[in-house]
This record gives sequence, structure tokens and C-alpha cells, in this order.
Amino acid sequence: MLMPTPRQRLLQSPTLEQRAAIRFAASTMTGATRRSFEAEMTLKYCGGDARQAESVFGWGRHTVALGLAERRTGLLCLGAQSACSGRKRWEDEHPHVAEALGQLAESHAQQAPTFRTSLAYTRLTAQGALKELRARGYDAAQLPASSTMAQVLNRLGFRLRKVVKAKPQKKIKETDAICAHIKKR
Repeated sequence: MLMPTPRQRLLQSPTLEQRAAIRFAASTMTGATRRSFEAEMTLKYCGGDARQAESVFGWGRHTVALGLAERRTGLLCLGAQSACSGRKRWEDEHPHVAEALGQLAESHAQQAPTFRTSLAYTRLTAQGALKELRARGYDAAQLPASSTMAQVLNRLGFRLRKVVKAKPQKKIKETDAICAHIKKR
């Protein structure tokens, strides 16, 4: 019979319910918080051994090792995917043109007649905005496609919808009484 080492005697082994709860908790987290949690549980239940954490909890030992290294050094590791990928938004690449677009859309905007929202509705279309910006001297290479322009206008807070003009209320019986009273005066 093998005798447990002093290190193994000190560690407490989680029950099946605890393992399931720990796995579930880790599955709800992402990124550095998940690695930190996995490192904490590895230190508590596996003595800081990433391979043992892999067999006990089913986590990737490389992820656990990275979490342990982050805990030891205090530095968070960023992956190249999150740091270097993705395309910048058009308004981030061309802020001066986006500012001119915002001013242009503001000049064509109007508040909804109900005043229930703070959104500004504009009759300016994406093609109209592109035409106006070209007329103002912006190069076609700086301007996006019309579908992208519609998305940019929406992100800037302008909704491209036809604005319904305020309609007069229907004539009711009280209206005749009020009008008759005014005519008498």
C-alpha cells in the first residue's frame, strides 16, 4: 500500500458536489477572472499542481499554469486575439469626417413630435449624407459605403426614418362648443 506524501495529506479533496459547483463557477467566468479563480482552486485543492487540477476539475493545465503565473507575478497576460484583432470603426479612423457628418445630420434632424425619446430623427439618407460630404470636399477614399454610412449615423444617435408630422386631432363635440363660445365673444 502506498503511503500518501505529507503534501497530499495536507490537501483536502473536494467532493463530487463541490467539484461540480467549482466547474460551474469557472464556466460562468471568462479571461483573467477565470484564470484567477482556477489558480485559486488549484492552490486550495491541488497544491498548485496544474496537472492535478486538469485531472480533478477537467481544466486545461496550460490555462491553470498561466493563472498561477499571473497570480505569482501580479501581471495579467493579454492574448494577441483580443489585443490586435478586429477592425476599427469608421468614425474612429476618420474622426474629423465623423464630426462633419454629425454636424450635417444635426442640421437635418428634428425631435419626434411626441417628445418621448431623446433620439433625433433625420430625413437625411445615407446616400444624401455621402453626397453632402463629397460636396464639402472630403475624398471618396475617406468615405464609407452607403450601408456603412447608415450604421454610422445610427451609432451617432440619428435614426433614419421618415418623421411623421403632427396630425391635428379629430373634431369632437366639445370642439364645437368651444368654437361657439369663442364666436359669441
